[in-house]
Amino acid sequence: MKILVACEFSGTVREAFAAKGHNAWSCDIEPTDIPGNHYQGDVMDIINDGWDMMIAHPPCTHLAVSGAKHFAQKRKDGRQQEGINFFMKMINAPIDKIAVENPISIMSTVYKKPDQIIQPWQFGHEFSKSTCLWLKNLPILYPTKIVSKGEFSNLKSGKRIPKWYSNAPIKKRSKIRSTTFQGIADAMAQQWG
Repeated sequence: MKILVACEFSGTVREAFAAKGHNAWSCDIEPTDIPGNHYQGDVMDIINDGWDMMIAHPPCTHLAVSGAKHFAQKRKDGRQQEGINFFMKMINAPIDKIAVENPISIMSTVYKKPDQIIQPWQFGHEFSKSTCLWLKNLPILYPTKIVSKGEFSNLKSGKRIPKWYSNAPIKKRSKIRSTTFQGIADAMAQQWG
């Protein structure tokens, strides 16, 4: 299959599908972390190029409920609507099979509830990170290896966050959190490919 992994700089999902023999491409405005088939630029430039499947990771910065305290300003200046519009372009792309991934976000009410919420600990990683999947012509992902949910840290602010990224510098947390866990990427390739 010809597979587009939209908004992926890491190459993790792309390479999981490539390992199964698929013609997999990642696309992001950032360069890829892992050498391979990667289009650096706007996904809208290539979205109509005859893909059989797309796994999309649209930016969640203006959608995730973790940033709810900033929603009023983001609505006022249009950033939230831009995020919603981009998410909807992904889910409505002219591609037969689509998975759109995002954290817990306003898309559950603006669009619809996700078809599934997965966790890294269901796929062999001792970490917690609620990840929503909106699916079109794809089955839900089945857990491949259930392990411990991992440890949590308490920040000075009183907020409790998963320990796996709590010690990272704040400026790097976004990139760390947006990388797909290998076990999830492998499950996608195995079960959807």
